[in-house]
Amino acid sequence: MIAARDVVKHFESGLIKALNGVSFRVEAGEIVALMGPSGCGKSTLLNLIGTLDAPTSGEIWIEGKPIGAYRSFDRFRATTVGFVFQHHHLIPSLTLLENVETPMCAAGAARGTRRRRAAQLLEEMGLATRMHAFPTGVSGGERQRAALARALANAPKIILADEPTGSIDTETGRRILEGLVARCRRETLTMVIATHNEEVAAMADRRIFLRDGRIETLSR
Repeated sequence: MIAARDVVKHFESGLIKALNGVSFRVEAGEIVALMGPSGCGKSTLLNLIGTLDAPTSGEIWIEGKPIGAYRSFDRFRATTVGFVFQHHHLIPSLTLLENVETPMCAAGAARGTRRRRAAQLLEEMGLATRMHAFPTGVSGGERQRAALARALANAPKIILADEPTGSIDTETGRRILEGLVARCRRETLTMVIATHNEEVAAMADRRIFLRDGRIETLSR
């Protein structure tokens, strides 16, 4: 599903070497935890897989094609990848329902389809009575569940999660991650999750440890 080949990413004309020759594979339906100290390159790697940034050199392949072969990165992100971040990044002027609808606009879904899909996902997240609330009017855990519903809006094949429980309490985070992992298992979704949390990493099939922009170890 995902393959990285000698991926290098430098910033500021090479002064910051975020990734230095990273290679690995993630199979379809596999859940992989990226681990390592702050600044080791976890978030940078997720951004490259999700086409939010481009590598300095090397290649990333998705479903047997180099990322550069996709004609529209916007459409690729909208239809193939679901992003979950540490901070929810919900649009404060939109309701939870409208926030979940937003990715479906980029995919060209009809308004009625968007509304039904968004409502269904929020109900599955236990937010049936909160879908018309604004992000500032709900709890941190509810915002993160809404962000997860938004990530799933276009039925992506890949979930990229960057410290998704870092801004909420431990118990709420555990429940959210257990639900997400169960969904990945049920629907054969591929997930790469960057985390410092050993409990979160224990839910993955495999761990990749990064240090100073390189893969230090791979383990199961």
